[in-house]
Amino acid sequence: MRIDPRPLPAVLPFLGELPPLLTRLYAARGVRSEAELDKSLARLIPYQQLKGIDAAVDLLVTALEQRQRILIVGDFDADGATASTVGTLGLRLLGAAHVDYLVPNRFEYGYGLTPEIVAVALQREPQLLITVDNGISSVEGVAAAKAAGLKVLVTDHHLPGDELPAADAIVNPNQPGCEFPSKALAGVGVIFYVLLALRARLRSLGWYENKQQPNLGELLDLVALGSVADVVPLDANNRILVHQGLERIRAGRARPGIKAILEVAKRDHARITSTDLGFILGPRLNAAGRLDDMSLGIECLLTTDVAAAREMAAQLDGMNQDRKSIEQGMQREALAQLKDLPVESMPYGLCLFDPEWHQGVIGILASRMKERYFRPTIAFADAGDGLLKGSGRSVQGFHIRDALAVVASQHPNLITKYGGHAMAAGLTLPEEHFPLFAEAFDAEVRRQLREEDLTGRLLSDGTLAVEEFHLELARALRHAGPWGQHFPEPLFHGVFQLVEQRVVGERHLKVVLKSECGSVKLDGIAFGVDREVWPNPTVRWVELAYKLDVNEFRGQETVQLMIAHIEPR
Repeated sequence: MRIDPRPLPAVLPFLGELPPLLTRLYAARGVRSEAELDKSLARLIPYQQLKGIDAAVDLLVTALEQRQRILIVGDFDADGATASTVGTLGLRLLGAAHVDYLVPNRFEYGYGLTPEIVAVALQREPQLLITVDNGISSVEGVAAAKAAGLKVLVTDHHLPGDELPAADAIVNPNQPGCEFPSKALAGVGVIFYVLLALRARLRSLGWYENKQQPNLGELLDLVALGSVADVVPLDANNRILVHQGLERIRAGRARPGIKAILEVAKRDHARITSTDLGFILGPRLNAAGRLDDMSLGIECLLTTDVAAAREMAAQLDGMNQDRKSIEQGMQREALAQLKDLPVESMPYGLCLFDPEWHQGVIGILASRMKERYFRPTIAFADAGDGLLKGSGRSVQGFHIRDALAVVASQHPNLITKYGGHAMAAGLTLPEEHFPLFAEAFDAEVRRQLREEDLTGRLLSDGTLAVEEFHLELARALRHAGPWGQHFPEPLFHGVFQLVEQRVVGERHLKVVLKSECGSVKLDGIAFGVDREVWPNPTVRWVELAYKLDVNEFRGQETVQLMIAHIEPR
């Protein structure tokens, strides 16, 4: 693992009266002006810049005026669940008379608005169908809905294919011709923007002359959760949405379902950070869609009944425990497939398959293997009918969705369908095509990446002086975010004396350290260490990459190092 310095601009920008360290951290993450640090809602990019927003609002106003039956079709991940919830709650807040949702079961229908899911939707007799976090590639599904006489509004954030669906309106910052400056909105962010535009139109039409207009800010806890859980880049616009949502949660004004999930995870809502959204709330919500039906997750987020929320949160937590167990077994099997393969002989692009693997967990498996071997990885599971479903995760510098497009163009009919983003993608292909696909994918990775790109690399914000290991700085860093994708939490490195080491849980290493000069004693924890290496009583000095954090125990706060990488020195 290489630890390289995070690049800085030649001249640091003026970002207001900030401590020098924070100025340096922000500058290294692309912040160029003080205005980019303003996290007030007034700084959000105006909805008017979204292509298709007026046509979308026209559809919705007509639906509200005519009391049409509206059906939201979502996705089975955390972004899809929060987007479905935001769409349902928001439209009800704004006066829609009949709003319901439908989420495809991944094991029966797969992803998106397919003709099969349209047939299911028609049983609800909707008049307006709205997709959230999907739809931009649903050419056949939209055609089926239109043929059945439905109006269709597509809201999505995924990259479009060569052909757009013939929907009545499309809102997607990534569609051709959309000048919305942020291309990083999650699906939940897109539907939130649609609601903002709808409220503005209704206000101009006089809907709120004799009553208070709805407060869509009540939905920001959900927007924050979906945005972080979907790992979209936290550009300035998304940081506003996430910050505002976190503020609601910390103030105790979150949805009962979010509060209940935090309770079952034993997390204090007042201290929550964006990391908790991604690693505590997100996985428990995702577990429903991975193992069973995301409707449970959506119902947990929708309910206003505290007791019901707690009961559903407990079910989600149990599913997440099951998911972890399944994932650990799949990891062992994947490692067994690779154990006799020297790293130098390993494909640049890994493709892994086992007929017993769980469809809902292959994305996590791909992520774990990518983190271990530092190369793009696609894990496949049996999808029935002679088909395999694959879920891929990539490394920086390799756009995995575009790579699939190249493979598909070079090998027509090899891939049945595909979609995704730069860092994550999904695909379906016939099982007999797996060997050829694995070869073609590896060739495309080799075309784009060099051998040195396949070594682990951490970007460090430098070393901390002895006098900087204090609570005030740790607290300041915690609240200087929100941190996340493309706006990473500050990471530092240094050499420390290893005073104590012990395993807690099954694979977590708890350590006591001394600074290199020996004057400061610090606690640290490294999660998921290799048990064949740690603990190691012969090691006296270690090099660490770490985050400075605040640990609370029995009401006492202390500095703790969250160790991202540890190796003997």
